[in-house]
Amino acid sequence: MTTEDFFPLYHVLSDPEVMEYLEPPFSMEAAKQFLYKAGICETPLIWAVEDARKVFIGYVIYHTYDETSMELGWVLERKEWGKGYASAITKVVTEESGSSGKELVIECSPEQKATKRIAQKYGFQFCSVVNGCEVYRLRRK
Repeated sequence: MTTEDFFPLYHVLSDPEVMEYLEPPFSMEAAKQFLYKAGICETPLIWAVEDARKVFIGYVIYHTYDETSMELGWVLERKEWGKGYASAITKVVTEESGSSGKELVIECSPEQKATKRIAQKYGFQFCSVVNGCEVYRLRRK
C-alpha cells in the first residue's frame, strides 16, 4: 500500500456496513494510523486490492497467524460485494501460498455467511472459536 491509498482506505474503513462484523467504523485519524501500522511498514499485514482499472477497492489481509499458519482475509468496498473479488483473492492466495507449507486460517464472525461459504468452497474447515470469531483452517498435506 502507499499513501495514495489513504482516502479510498478511509472510505472503506469508515463505512458502517463494511465494518459491521469487524470493529467500529474508523475515524480519519484511526484509518491513517492503520495504514502506517499495517500497510506501510517493513512487513505489511495488508495489501491493496485493485479492480481491472487499477482503482483501489479494498485490501487483503495476509500475515502470520501462529507458528504454523498464515491468516487470510479481505475487506472490500460495499459496492464491490458479490462480484467475486473475495473468492478470487482466496483462490489466488490459496494457490500461491501452497509451497510455503503453512496452513491458512480465515477468521470471521458467525454471522458472516458469505465469508464462511468462500472458506468452505476452497477447502477450509471449521476448527474452533477464538474471541467470538469462527476459525476456518486449510490444512496442508
